[in-house]
Amino acid sequence: MTIEVENVSLQIDGKDILKDISWEISSDDTWLLTGPAGSGKSALISIIIGILNPTSGRVRLLGDYKYDRVNAGVVFQEDRLIENLTAAENVAVIRPETSPAVAAEELEKFLDKESINIPVSELDPVKRRITAIVRACSVPSDILILDEPFLGMDENTRKKAFSYIKETAGHKGIVISTRVPEGLPPLRTFSLT
Repeated sequence: MTIEVENVSLQIDGKDILKDISWEISSDDTWLLTGPAGSGKSALISIIIGILNPTSGRVRLLGDYKYDRVNAGVVFQEDRLIENLTAAENVAVIRPETSPAVAAEELEKFLDKESINIPVSELDPVKRRITAIVRACSVPSDILILDEPFLGMDENTRKKAFSYIKETAGHKGIVISTRVPEGLPPLRTFSLT
């Protein structure tokens, strides 16, 4: 599957957020989406996954795909976790066939058992990000799109989280938006300036 971003522009209240962006993302590609704060990274991600419509241009799916829009496992800049559920329940809720026990096994690669079994509202920001990453990687999808997934993580935790993402993605395309690439291997880069 290939996602083709064709001449995408976005204006909000007369202000150019994105201007004439073209980009192609294929299965097996891992991209680092870079740019300063306010450059439109989150807006571009929202357009790719169909949450936001561009002012002009389009996103097309090419090749074999199951849906008429991008089917993605997503980590948003804000966690979007269900606050009163545990980390394991947050991962399991997106896939009925995944039990909290199976979700807990995945989370144990990063978190202690106590952290897995308390409401996520009681977790620190890094443990919440880990929960969001494991949940996104558990979604049946064609691509993983991760918007600032490594916020607050030290370099070792970033390396471990990146390895987990690559391992679980298999042949899916991956897009990682980040301002902090330390701890990541060299990746193909698409920059918004």
